[in-house]
Amino acid sequence: MLSYRHSFHAGNHADVVKHIVQSLILDALKQKDKPFVYHDTHSGVGRYDLTHEWSEKTGEYKQGIAKLWQQSDLPEELTSYLDSIRTLNDGDELRYYPGSPRVARAQIRRDDRMVLTELHPSDFPLLLQEFHRDRQVRMFKDDGFARLKASLPPKERRGLVLIDPPYELAKEYRDVVQAIAQSYKRWATGIYAIWYPVVNRYDIDDMLKGLEGLGIRNILQIELGVSPDTNERGMTASGMIVINPPWKLESQMRALLPVLKQAIAPATGHFKVEWVVPE
Repeated sequence: MLSYRHSFHAGNHADVVKHIVQSLILDALKQKDKPFVYHDTHSGVGRYDLTHEWSEKTGEYKQGIAKLWQQSDLPEELTSYLDSIRTLNDGDELRYYPGSPRVARAQIRRDDRMVLTELHPSDFPLLLQEFHRDRQVRMFKDDGFARLKASLPPKERRGLVLIDPPYELAKEYRDVVQAIAQSYKRWATGIYAIWYPVVNRYDIDDMLKGLEGLGIRNILQIELGVSPDTNERGMTASGMIVINPPWKLESQMRALLPVLKQAIAPATGHFKVEWVVPE
């Protein structure tokens, strides 16, 4: 459909969870000297202007990153995530929010590389502009899952694949399961991080059952909710399903999610960290 524009939602509570998990995984990959690849299947534009009329129209960032931005006593585990935001802003002003490619670019080292894919005809030129002449970044105007299939296994044999489609269509949940099935056969040691929104809980349950049915082990689910599940239209929660998570990620998110809940949705929030399939 290609109607989804992330500018309306940048910096919301779902972005906060997604990018914190992403940053922690990248931190773990950097613990070894060997280079790694970061592959982003649905990259967006790279950065978002929170003063743009689209961001101001929804104001979603005000219930997300804005709740954390001015706090001074946040856990040390959030340092890389917050630093990726600070690099785009002057002082305490919060104008720009990084998309997942900018979060990754703030953390990769000289010998690491990035593969970014974006199909939207309006977003891809902005992505090209954002990383113009960056030799560590390759960008493709392509279907994210098709490009992922063509790119695996990577030469580095280490890395993170971030999968975060817009889920405009119900079939995209099944597309994710199929993409993991194909990718895991090519690269079983890679880390796969799947973002999901909770709009209809049964879609998430079906996706989890599909992933369980692949016979893959070591699958962790991380979720932050801002309100109870409802039959009304709207995202009540979001989360990350991580295949082959770094060994510290479970304990890190068990410590961080209560902090995020208190900051973002103290009265109605909820969270969980559960093994879908243990190691």
